[in-house]
Amino acid sequence: MALKKYVISLDQGTTSSRAIAFDRQGRIIAKAQKEFEQIYPHTGWVEHDPMEILYTQLHSLEQIIRSGIVSPDEVACVGITNQRETTIIWDKTTGKPIYNAIVWQCRRTADICEKLKKQGLGDYIKEKTGLIIDAYFSATKIKWILDNVENARKLAEEGNLLFGTVETWLIWNLTGGKVHITDYSNASRTMLFDVDELKWDEYLCKTLDIPMNILPKPVPSSMVYGEIAGNILGIEELAGVPISGAIGDQPAALFGQACFEAGQAKNTYGTGCFLLMNTGEKRVKSKNNLLTGVAWGIGDKVEYSIEGSAFNAGSVIKWLRDELHLIDTAARCDELAESVPNANGIYLVPAFTGLGAPYWDMYARGCIVGLTRGVNRAHIARAVLESITYQMTDLLEAMYADSGIKFSELRVDGGASVSNIMLQIQADLIQTKVDRPVTVETTALGAAYMAGMATGFWKDKDEIQNNRQIDRVFVPQMPREERDRLYSGWKRAVERAKGWAVE
Repeated sequence: MALKKYVISLDQGTTSSRAIAFDRQGRIIAKAQKEFEQIYPHTGWVEHDPMEILYTQLHSLEQIIRSGIVSPDEVACVGITNQRETTIIWDKTTGKPIYNAIVWQCRRTADICEKLKKQGLGDYIKEKTGLIIDAYFSATKIKWILDNVENARKLAEEGNLLFGTVETWLIWNLTGGKVHITDYSNASRTMLFDVDELKWDEYLCKTLDIPMNILPKPVPSSMVYGEIAGNILGIEELAGVPISGAIGDQPAALFGQACFEAGQAKNTYGTGCFLLMNTGEKRVKSKNNLLTGVAWGIGDKVEYSIEGSAFNAGSVIKWLRDELHLIDTAARCDELAESVPNANGIYLVPAFTGLGAPYWDMYARGCIVGLTRGVNRAHIARAVLESITYQMTDLLEAMYADSGIKFSELRVDGGASVSNIMLQIQADLIQTKVDRPVTVETTALGAAYMAGMATGFWKDKDEIQNNRQIDRVFVPQMPREERDRLYSGWKRAVERAKGWAVE
């Protein structure tokens, strides 16, 4: 029997599916990635094809085991991390989705959210779920599918449908339809989950008319859920390998950054921007429109986090490339931004799908303010990078107010964190050092750690902590007065974006 050398993490993101193999030191041994289509049926609507999500994830996993670098019999286990809130409902007999996945960014259920607010459910939802009523979360997406897809409600009431966020969908398929579960961190993002009692809230399900028989079983983030089935085309050699970790992408990054102590925080610069702080076994109830939920469950121990998110971060760079065609690569955005000393007085508010924390304005829309004839594409590129860092600063300010904790550092990761100029701007704005690790794939790494701890591949958190290596630390260089002036301008720009789409 071959020595188990590797853990494979399936990192199912908003724009691509990836598979990454890690060794015991947390180093990347092999990686594969495949993008998939973004579907925009109407303004503000975002969908994915669940079958394409599955196929691209399987394709990436197959690429890893066909690479010649990782032998299937050297794989100890598989962990899964995923875009959260994205909602899939499928027929449990045929295994086919009854509708496209409704993506976390989708705003189609804003009217349902308004009705819930008018019913006075805001305080109840915040107390039980740690969330704020918003189209971001899964609950109203589930309701929309059941209300708008032909025969969906009838099939659900007859017990023929299953709901899941993306990790649930992948695990169900990878185990041949045997396992229907969700981990606590993903359940925490549905707006149906009692984060103190760790169970589905019957009152909310009844209020939203969601049959509880479609919901997966909530379980810890690190445990053996099942094994890869033997009849999955392309990965037959992995039959019997345990699936032993599942965790939402942002808490996965928090764990992958080794933020194990209460008060430690990380920010992920991905499609969106996500700031999380570990609050330990204590749930912090936010007074500043941040979210609380389960970060992870390991064994019988649950730890919580407080979180703020901005919907558009790396996606703004893609917009600059794919829609405006002002750049041809993401790296070109950095080059242009570095060619000018500032953004020449302009601010870009990327509220393409509304504003997240701490504003929570579903009707905000993007804008550029401060334009003059002297503004060129380099200034716009710099404003794009600054917009990401301003949003993160908003989140950090709110988190300070809630927790009373001043961070000594901010650990960062995600695809856009490779940008040195952006991280320097970030350090200047938050007036705190920014710490980027050697391995910025911390989301996938966190899922791998969850899986590996469940199977004994890694012994404990201390062993994981020793794996973390720093690539670079960015130290604030901007005078406080200049920082305050720029941030004040950002606040004024945000006010221009608010409520734009109210009809």
